[in-house]
Amino acid sequence: MTQIWGIVNVTPDSFSDGGRYFEAEHAISHGRLLRSQGADVLDVGGESTRPGSEPVGAEEEIRRILPVIEALAADGATVSVDTYRAETARLALAAGARIVNDVSGGLAEPDILSVAADAHAFVALGHWRGPSADMYANASYDRIGAEVAAELRDRAEAALAAGVLRERIILDPGIGFAKAGEQNWTLLRQLDEVRRLGFPVLIGTSRKRFLDSALGDDASEARKDLATAITSAFAARNGLHAVRVHDVSSTRDAIAVMEAWEGWA
Repeated sequence: MTQIWGIVNVTPDSFSDGGRYFEAEHAISHGRLLRSQGADVLDVGGESTRPGSEPVGAEEEIRRILPVIEALAADGATVSVDTYRAETARLALAAGARIVNDVSGGLAEPDILSVAADAHAFVALGHWRGPSADMYANASYDRIGAEVAAELRDRAEAALAAGVLRERIILDPGIGFAKAGEQNWTLLRQLDEVRRLGFPVLIGTSRKRFLDSALGDDASEARKDLATAITSAFAARNGLHAVRVHDVSSTRDAIAVMEAWEGWA
């Protein structure tokens, strides 16, 4: 069964929903809504990783997310912290998070892997070729599926060396991170390269810019949510571990329809 990770952005500047849930009480309410709609995991982040974004600093990131994580974890939700910083991850895990979702795969701050290992946490390792401010500078590939898989294998080996248990490692091919336009579609077609590494795979396509090539440049948020739901159904059909989305309801429904069609119900 493919998990649905609901995105809880506690930021003023995320590319899609920045500012809507910036206040802690709004973010907590939104997380509770996503959980009621069927989110298996609530992925809480305090810094935008959209292309061109600038870092906010650990102190501000921690201030934004800790009250949200504490409240949602107290509700009994499975909470992931979306951060590449070791200290943020440590405090988030102490506050009740159970997963570290690091878009940098441990490259930004390698100590984050030891933090996850010490807390016996799950860790999602993203494919990354540098910070958001200039990520497209490294968007050059000859065989994208094989190259992404090889770089993720290195990240998994680093996590294992830091003490993270193999069964607690999740790999994320980093759709939209150092990948432009058609490269993302090609990578989605070649995800078996990543799956063959033997780890659960998470993808995040939600509302991302590359969807415009299928929908058109003027696609509304609702249309992008529909497109995201369709990619989520394809992900479930292909046995991926999890999808990370803004709109949980449409994704849940798309996966349910796919499962009924395939006779999984």
